[in-house]
Amino acid sequence: MSHHFDFDEIVDRRNTDCLKYDFAAERGKPEDVLPLWVADMDFRTAPGIIERAVADASLGIYGYTESKDAYFRAVADWYREYFGWNVERKWLVKTPGIVFAIGVAIQALTELGDSVMIQQPVYYPFSATIRDSGRKLVNNELVLRDGHYEIDFEDFERKIVQKKVKLFVLCSPHNPVGRVWTQDELRRLGEICLRYGVKVVSDEIHSDFVYEDRKHYVFPTVDPALNEICVVCTAPSKTFNLAGLQVSNIFIPNPQIRKAFLRQMSAVGYSQVNMIGLHACQAAYETGREWLEELKVYLRENLDYVRDYLTRQLPQIRLIEPEGTYLIWLDFRALGLSEERLEHLIVHDAKLWLDSGAIFGAAGAGFERVNIACPRAVLREALQRLQKAVSGMGAV
Repeated sequence: MSHHFDFDEIVDRRNTDCLKYDFAAERGKPEDVLPLWVADMDFRTAPGIIERAVADASLGIYGYTESKDAYFRAVADWYREYFGWNVERKWLVKTPGIVFAIGVAIQALTELGDSVMIQQPVYYPFSATIRDSGRKLVNNELVLRDGHYEIDFEDFERKIVQKKVKLFVLCSPHNPVGRVWTQDELRRLGEICLRYGVKVVSDEIHSDFVYEDRKHYVFPTVDPALNEICVVCTAPSKTFNLAGLQVSNIFIPNPQIRKAFLRQMSAVGYSQVNMIGLHACQAAYETGREWLEELKVYLRENLDYVRDYLTRQLPQIRLIEPEGTYLIWLDFRALGLSEERLEHLIVHDAKLWLDSGAIFGAAGAGFERVNIACPRAVLREALQRLQKAVSGMGAV
């Protein structure tokens, strides 16, 4: 495949107020750590997006902005073409982020003290948002079986009944374990939620990153009845590296749920999303496909590189084979280190900044989440640092 885009290019992000590169000291890390933690990419985005952002910036007026038909069409066409999902314009609510939307949904659809379910080890803002909203966190822990995470459906149903769960936050594809849920798995989850009147917020931010042999199903496409209970959260931010532009597209088919969600949006005082973000999203979905297809090839090659390196140089560290996302979940438990010692090995011996598995829930202890959306040279450097640190462990 001929590459039109240079994903090997090292773009210097330092001294740009970049969360990933410029806040090591503020986050208690040595200044010289190599960061592979927060989920944004070290690649320039698609050219059509950059052109639109430059045009917006050149205008010199950054006033209130709202989306027109062309914006909705761009988003709707993307989800119809790639996921077979037909959305209606009235379903769409734009928010500055998916975590923001989850927070709004929790406030809108549950009461203080109500139970909200998640599936740990999972994206850590879920638990923070639930707890900080004064709701009870219920965990339907994923089961690791033969290097593959599965859902414990019996536990899922039992806890819904016992804990009187009102809302379930689904992570699909799952961050950090990399599962792309099958149609059957999603249907089973949906059936249980329908049976007990549990509403579902489905975070589908990673849906564009699915490896060839897998298929992402937008949650309500597995059963039309799910339209009545779900809030589907989408965004161009992971796909096109636009997280800092703060635009997410939330689809809420049920008018009562949508009304409650919009009332809560009004309660927090939020209305229009930002101008450059809106236009970047539209440009992404209209012009970004070729860039994304090449990016996915590069990410697959990065994954192959990591797998091969671990097999040859670091067999003690086990890759949980991802089916989607550009985040990989590594099992360090065979090293036999305490959480504190593992953190020291990674941060101070290897000089790496990763996401410690423990922050994703107790089931993540002994694991690390690594972002492989970076030039191969950066990935090579990170793995070499890790290998050197692990091989030097004999002195511990």
